[in-house]
Amino acid sequence: MTPIERRATLSLASVFALRMLGMFIILPVFALYAAHLPGGGNKTLIGLAMGAYGLTQALLQIPFGWLSDRIGRKPVIMGGLLIFAVGSFVAAGAHSIEGIIIGRMIQGAGAISSAIIAMTADLTRIEQRTKAMAMIGVTIGLTFSGSMILAPVLEPQIGVPGIFAMTGVLALFAIVMVRWVTPNPQHRIPARGTWESIKTVLTHSELLRLDWGIFVLHGSLMAMFVVLPQALVQTGFQAVEHWKLYLPVMIGSFVLMIPGVALSHGKHRKTVFLTAIAVLLMAEVILWVGMHSFYGLVTALFVFFTGFNMLEASLPSFITTIAPPDIKGAASGVYSSIQFMGTFVGASVAGLLAKEFGPSSVPLFCVILMLTWLIVALPMKIKASHESREK
Repeated sequence: MTPIERRATLSLASVFALRMLGMFIILPVFALYAAHLPGGGNKTLIGLAMGAYGLTQALLQIPFGWLSDRIGRKPVIMGGLLIFAVGSFVAAGAHSIEGIIIGRMIQGAGAISSAIIAMTADLTRIEQRTKAMAMIGVTIGLTFSGSMILAPVLEPQIGVPGIFAMTGVLALFAIVMVRWVTPNPQHRIPARGTWESIKTVLTHSELLRLDWGIFVLHGSLMAMFVVLPQALVQTGFQAVEHWKLYLPVMIGSFVLMIPGVALSHGKHRKTVFLTAIAVLLMAEVILWVGMHSFYGLVTALFVFFTGFNMLEASLPSFITTIAPPDIKGAASGVYSSIQFMGTFVGASVAGLLAKEFGPSSVPLFCVILMLTWLIVALPMKIKASHESREK
């Protein structure tokens, strides 16, 4: 990588990480905190509060991706970060589950994931782009791991409202980073017309396979954390101690996923990809069977995050490799939109299932999702578009 490519990748990965922190960091603590709020006894509302962020993200990723193709990436990214900060402060000041739902919806309205992915592609050469996207994916994985460890430690000190406020402050810091640290693209491929680009993305079979994959990946993640914290508590493992579980699980799963990420950029990438999906399927089966066992929960977590970290690192790279260069913004927008729709659907459906049929119904729902993903991914072909024309 050139110095500009390294600076661009590291700065955008940091912004992405700060942005995703707003979604990840409440997962280990929110369900337990919400149970003590007015309306918090309703698991459906808890699921909505966790997933509301994903709904507005899903609705606005495509418009933000289009907008970034037209007026530039930086203005869109900085504006989205400001919206996210406002939503964080609204959630921090809320005193009911409904108020937090509103704050989370405002947070999600700063839908900049597609613009960040597209800007990374703008600032890196094709031969370095897979590396750049993998670095962003690994950073997201590290952010997730750090969130799982930090949240149970921070919650007794500053509470969930303090965590929301902290993410708002970090978003304001990220605006400064984008403005003065991230390089400006020297040139961009002219964007196609709005509907033409979306039509191309929505009729591209390989992109659609990846889109379904990110829907299932994040839907299963959010569904798991609707029921997992309470399941751990019911085995006698108190909430303030959860970080002692998340720390070794995240470190171990991160170490195990590194060889997979390395192989996923060579001739074995499809095999590795399918193997990772199968690992996630196995994790959900273990969770379903061992829902009431501490060791079952630990095993399921370890297996799940080994596959999750590997796929989270690989999917953005596959999207920008396959998408034609003049619709990267639109392709990234659709991908990010579907990702966050998975966040909303996963959390919301899990809350409803847990309320109506009990917690064990949630991993069964995820097993079904994983089976559909494996079936959809089997015929996949990962081929690069003719991006050499960009430069």
